[in-house]
Amino acid sequence: MAGRQRQRQSHRRAAGRVLLPALLLGLCCRAAPERVRYAIPEELGRGSLVGPLARDLGLSPADLPARQLRVASAAKRQLKYFTVSGETGNLYVSERLDREEMCGEAASCSVSFEALVQNPLNVFHVEVAILDINDNAPRFLRDSFQLEINEFTSPGTRFYLGTAEDADVGSNSLQSYELEANGYFAVEVKESQDGSKFAELVLRRALDREREQSLRLVLTALDGGEPPRSGTAQLCINVTDANDNPPMFAHDSYRASLREDAPPGSVVLNVSASDADAGTNARITYGFGETPAKVLQKFVVDAESGTITLQEALDFEDTRGYTLLVEARDGGGLVAHCQVEVEVLDVNDNAPEITMLSVSSPVPEDAPAGTVVALLNVNDRDSGENGQVSCELSGEAPLSIVASSGGSYKVVTASALDREQAPEHRVAVVARDRGSPALSSRAALVLEVSDVNDNAPVFEEAAYSAYVAENNAAGAPVLRVRARDADAGANGRVSYWLAGGSAGAAPYVSVEARSGAVYAQRSFDYEQCREFAVAVRAQDGGAPARSSTATVRVFVLDRNDNAPRVLWPAAGAGAAGAGAGASPAAAPFEVVPRSAEAGYLVAKVVAVDADAGRNAWLSYELVQAPEPALFRVGLHSGEVRTARAVSERDAAKQRLVAVVKDHGQPALSATATLHVVLAESLQEALPELSERAAGADSPAELQFYLVLALALLSALFLLSVALAVLARVRRAGPPAVLRCLGAQRFSVAGAAFPADFCEGTLPYSYNLCVAPGRAVAEGAWLPPPLPSLAAEELLGAEPCGKRSPTSSAGAGEPPADAEAPQVCKPAQSLPLSLS
Repeated sequence: MAGRQRQRQSHRRAAGRVLLPALLLGLCCRAAPERVRYAIPEELGRGSLVGPLARDLGLSPADLPARQLRVASAAKRQLKYFTVSGETGNLYVSERLDREEMCGEAASCSVSFEALVQNPLNVFHVEVAILDINDNAPRFLRDSFQLEINEFTSPGTRFYLGTAEDADVGSNSLQSYELEANGYFAVEVKESQDGSKFAELVLRRALDREREQSLRLVLTALDGGEPPRSGTAQLCINVTDANDNPPMFAHDSYRASLREDAPPGSVVLNVSASDADAGTNARITYGFGETPAKVLQKFVVDAESGTITLQEALDFEDTRGYTLLVEARDGGGLVAHCQVEVEVLDVNDNAPEITMLSVSSPVPEDAPAGTVVALLNVNDRDSGENGQVSCELSGEAPLSIVASSGGSYKVVTASALDREQAPEHRVAVVARDRGSPALSSRAALVLEVSDVNDNAPVFEEAAYSAYVAENNAAGAPVLRVRARDADAGANGRVSYWLAGGSAGAAPYVSVEARSGAVYAQRSFDYEQCREFAVAVRAQDGGAPARSSTATVRVFVLDRNDNAPRVLWPAAGAGAAGAGAGASPAAAPFEVVPRSAEAGYLVAKVVAVDADAGRNAWLSYELVQAPEPALFRVGLHSGEVRTARAVSERDAAKQRLVAVVKDHGQPALSATATLHVVLAESLQEALPELSERAAGADSPAELQFYLVLALALLSALFLLSVALAVLARVRRAGPPAVLRCLGAQRFSVAGAAFPADFCEGTLPYSYNLCVAPGRAVAEGAWLPPPLPSLAAEELLGAEPCGKRSPTSSAGAGEPPADAEAPQVCKPAQSLPLSLS
């Protein structure tokens, strides 16, 4: 127990002596960019402080949550020894550190790893040197050595005792050997070419078998630690009879080189020894002396020939050289030793190893050039040129690779990224060594590019045109606009709305926000609005949002929804005459002389159509006339002319009905009724007009009487066809129609003409002079000798100040709204009171 306490105290003192230089080394290393070094003794307890890593990297405690300090390494086993505190950023020991287990017999031992920080991404190399403490005692490979020494052996003869092992290095390693006090032997320390110390037993005084047949001595191996540690072994020496000459090797040491890819069975070299004795004392056998077990697994020596052969494959990366102790033993038991140094030559048999330490994916497409997107480490276990590695990127991508220290590399953006052109980049990291032949390895790197709202919606067309027939239903679709946004997600989600347009166009249409469908808000009327334009804006869902605008022009197509309107002869002319004192049944008429030849202009039917195009093209047709062959109407002009010369047989009163049709589908029409009197003069026409006024019942009454008469006649015919008819004719006398025809031809109760002669709508005018008639009462006319007076003065009419708007037949447009001065013209059309 006391020995263990002293040992622990020595460990603590050693740790204290090593910790101070370690802290000084850490302070000195802070100035080195991207590399931090610490030195700590081995066997530190778990949780021991290694160093303030965050502070040495220039990070404050407030920066730690955002920078996310952590450690990484291509060799995963090295990460188990250390950990970083997320709160303080200090580096602590997380696993027991045994330098001998970690680094073996290497003179120096260190653990290297990378410290990674985020935002921005960066890498720093950290190296922790593990300092040795004297925690291992020397140890012999065998607990006892058996020696047979002839009694005639001369003083000064040396006997090889082998090497004790000490896992420590430096001053803590094996330093000396001690032999138990005796009168015959002493021990000397020898150093081999590789620096190891072995013991030789030296005979100081001649032996005498008769006095002492065997000796048992204790051999002690000591290291240089404070306090020193030791290991012991027993020497069992048997004194034999004389064998005067021991075997002798040609060389005390041999050297051989062997490639690591040499196959098992390859000959390393041949050793030989000779013995001056004869007989069995000169027969030499070869074998290995005190040799580690792993060496004995690799090599074998032929006992007869001394040929050393490889029996297991070599690995330069595992062991770069071997030391073999070969002994030659003669038949008398004398032994000679030699040392064989086998150097293992490196072969380029290891491809570079690529380890991805960190990958920042996805990367925003607006990341500036030079942004670190990945960190990787490349390691090649070979040495020399076979272990020198170069890295490059294979594949088309705006990326480049930059070498860092300690075999680390950074993959950075070489230029701007564009997700719309390439949403991801796939490259291969190729690591190639400089061996012959060169070996290489590849690692795939996939970098996704995240979207940024850098594209505005783009309409398929800058301007849209739609054609909609009028009288459409409210809510009817007009057209669909479509805009595409190259961005993704919410940045590429497009919505639509109206953003203005021509005056008053907004109430006509609406747009659906998601689909871009444009709908009519109301029924269109071509006669009110023939076209309009609206601006549709497309906006994405990014922040900030981007938008673009397109113009939608809607053209309203005409439908034949307006029938022609007759301007002359006016349908309300009779009502106008009644307002001037005439009877309500007054109607316009035209006077045509009986001497009129074919082609004589009787009147002109004037009509307009509010539609447009073919729907407003008007044609005229005479559909009703007492003498169909007497009159004709111009198909497109609406002029009513005589088709032949007027004859005496033609009735004095003519009622013409003309129909006006447009060219729509279906066609709409209107009728115009024109009264024509055939007379040479107005005086001659007045009796006809008076007769017409006295006997003209309304068309509805005449039709009623006609139907009634037909019904009565049909009923009487069933009772008694002939007798009943004759009896009724005698009793009734002349009918009422004949009495009307026999009455006075002209009425003296009222004026025969209206007070206003400005109701005519023909685009031409002429003067009319009227002479007093015989049958007209004198009180109704002015004295006869007034030939120079105008017709309105003659009839007591007032001159007009303006005229109604008219249009020529078939014009296709409504008359203008502006009122223009009009010259009064006494027309041939004269309304007649029918009361």
